Amino acid sequence: MRPFINSRSLIAAACALTCLASQAATINITSRDPAGIGFNDPTPVAPVGGNPGTTLGQQRMNVYRYVADIWEKNLQSNVTINVSAGWEALTCTSSSATLGSAGAWNIWRDFPNAKPNTWYPQALANKLAGTNLSAGQPDDGSGYGNVDIKTQFNINLGNPGCLDGSPFYLGLDGNAGGKVNFVETLLHELGHGLGFAVLTVQTSTGNRLNASGSAYVATGGVPSIWEQYMYDNTARKTWLNMTAAERRASAINPLQLGWTGPNVKAGAGILRPIPLIKTSSPAAGGTRNVDYSQSAFGPLMPASGTLGPLATLTPQAGQTGPGCDAFDAANTAAVRGKVVVISRGVCGFAVKVKNAQNAGAVGVLLANNVAGPIVPGGTDPTVTIPSAGITQADGEALKAAVAAALPYGGRGKPGLVTVSLGTDPTRIAGADANGNPLLYTPNPLVSGSSVSHWDVTASPNLLMEPNINADLTTTLVPPLDLTVPLLKDLGW
Repeated sequence: MRPFINSRSLIAAACALTCLASQAATINITSRDPAGIGFNDPTPVAPVGGNPGTTLGQQRMNVYRYVADIWEKNLQSNVTINVSAGWEALTCTSSSATLGSAGAWNIWRDFPNAKPNTWYPQALANKLAGTNLSAGQPDDGSGYGNVDIKTQFNINLGNPGCLDGSPFYLGLDGNAGGKVNFVETLLHELGHGLGFAVLTVQTSTGNRLNASGSAYVATGGVPSIWEQYMYDNTARKTWLNMTAAERRASAINPLQLGWTGPNVKAGAGILRPIPLIKTSSPAAGGTRNVDYSQSAFGPLMPASGTLGPLATLTPQAGQTGPGCDAFDAANTAAVRGKVVVISRGVCGFAVKVKNAQNAGAVGVLLANNVAGPIVPGGTDPTVTIPSAGITQADGEALKAAVAAALPYGGRGKPGLVTVSLGTDPTRIAGADANGNPLLYTPNPLVSGSSVSHWDVTASPNLLMEPNINADLTTTLVPPLDLTVPLLKDLGW
């Protein structure tokens, strides 16, 4: 998300430019790739999904321009938004990868039309001030020291050793299949660069950036424009009014940190009732309702109806992790025609689901191995059974329910726990009890992701969740999304 902040402040009288009527934003993209690399890659490719480019580099830039055009139509600013873009070798393995990142490269405080003593990302600061605040400032030697947003994406994605076989899909039509949809990924990352991030609070400590932008401090730091709208339901106060210790605790307080900005509140009606897994058991305590989050791969869980009986796995000799290897005969017999509960850990979620599918399972519930909800990520176009994430506590409860039901069978057949699907109309997915959309606050903290995203429990899926889900669109406003309303709460 945000790799670096070059902080500056500006104290000046109101600029005459701010009196002009706002116009649609203009986004300028500058490549920093060397010859033959990234945007300059001459590898011939066929046009795909509405992208007419005939070289890999050209197609990549076409996606950037397409996404920039979407953002331009959703924002207003009289000052050009400058983006430095590049393709680099980022961290990855055969089963996981850093897709990319983006963030505000410069931040500002105490400029014309700003809230006093408050940090802003540069693109928003420029819009409010009516002028490019970094114009005329000497570059820091990087060549992009004065830009608003810096982006970088993984040039090796899909190659052996880097999320093998799952490169970026460069079409503009959303038909990514088993590939990673670059349009949605870039829309998401530019959202961070435009201000969808807490920016100047170190979430691991709760410390704020100091007034000079040189260090995070426990006391005396300058708040972010975000903090006024971040309300913790446990502490019953906003981050603006918290101590560093309280902010640190709030960042790992699952399902308790809501966004109270008026534009988001006005659009929050798009969130739906919480989807539920309902279990029915002949044994005491086995009938329960369980919240779930749809996996980012494979088909969706049905909205209603019976999915099947529940099953669990037994440890296999020499296994690398729960569900990570082809199921042995005993586990294959146990899961055939059933919904299997598999714990998180060791291998990717899609690997676990594919192994269950190969053994004849009709669905998978992927239980977290730490507190809090999860959205199982991954990619595998050959997965054809639905799966979803549940909490660690619910996973353990369901496993216990399967064991408790066994003695209640008849005529030589064990008792079963049956899974059906439904919703809870009294609760809203991704919102607190007051209807405030929730920010992502898992425990333990996910560095670079916690707080600066919507929570994974939101339904429908939102662009600025920490996962790129297959059902996203390029609409950034209600009734499909809440990205632009949050940015408007900040001043866009």
